[in-house]
Amino acid sequence: LDAAIDGATERALPDDAKARTALRIALVQVLVLGTPPHAAISTVLPLVDGGPRKLVHGVFGTLMRANILLPEIPSLPPLVEARWTAAWGDEMVAQAERAIAAPPPLDLTLADPDATEEWRARLGGESVAPGHLRLTDHDPVPDMPGYADGAWWVQDVAASIPARLIGRAPAEDATVLDLCAAPGGKTMQLAASGWRTVAVDSSPGRIKRLRENLHRTRLKATVVQGDVLVWKPDEPADAVLIDAPCSATGIFRRHPDVLHRVRPAIVEELAALQARLLARAADWVKPGGTLVYATCSLEQAEGEAQLDRFLAARPDYALVPAEPQVLPATDGAVRTLPGMLPGGNDGFFVAKLVRG
Repeated sequence: LDAAIDGATERALPDDAKARTALRIALVQVLVLGTPPHAAISTVLPLVDGGPRKLVHGVFGTLMRANILLPEIPSLPPLVEARWTAAWGDEMVAQAERAIAAPPPLDLTLADPDATEEWRARLGGESVAPGHLRLTDHDPVPDMPGYADGAWWVQDVAASIPARLIGRAPAEDATVLDLCAAPGGKTMQLAASGWRTVAVDSSPGRIKRLRENLHRTRLKATVVQGDVLVWKPDEPADAVLIDAPCSATGIFRRHPDVLHRVRPAIVEELAALQARLLARAADWVKPGGTLVYATCSLEQAEGEAQLDRFLAARPDYALVPAEPQVLPATDGAVRTLPGMLPGGNDGFFVAKLVRG
């Protein structure tokens, strides 16, 4: 869109210019939604009242007369493309571009992995692991069989890996802390796997969603609203899962705005927060217990580099090589990149550690 706009103006408009925003909205309506041009321009001109109405109208008219089309495969923002090319290579960037060219499939996690074939027969789709279904054609989620009964929940297959690495509870009284837990996909996985689960999150709105999800699925967990940098458990746990706040660049297929919003300074700030959370959570694991660290990020500073710093500072922890489950492990940790599965998958970094 921006390339088309810039090609129709003598000088490039500032990124935050009202005229550019109005033109983006109008062009999306015509090129993606199929809105008639006269209706599209009518909806955006009020946004620039008292401003560059003639410019917006003129540029829009020029582009309509040129019969422009969007490319079949979109390109990433230049800064993101450069960063990801340096980190992951040209093929990963090509996969990422293809991933945002089409709506992603719907991944479901089943409360009972043993019922995978039963639900595949009822809902269709494919399964890449026990307890998983992937659908490309489906009804609205609340109308699908099993939703109201809590038999499954929506969760990208990559997002299911952290709880999969923790596995089933080794005993009836085994306790796991799910930190930064809401909206609760991993909490439900852990509860369904027999763990006495304590779910902690600081956001009241997200906590509300977590409670609603637990109620719908009839799974039990102790829910705590608290800041992990302030809150602490009464006693150490057998396992701790921390899905740390991050740039969320790994979920760009569903939230492409992150590609424009996240800058290196934001990644650096979040990496510092993750380091503090990880250091604090590490003290809450029993000797011999498990710590799983995860981020839905494609930035190495929030994944591989974070793990290296942690292991250098905490010799009482060791990385447990992850057995390939849904997607392959690399150097012991799991790094998912776009295009690893047909239909794509979110970008995640997941490391399983054991405390000595």
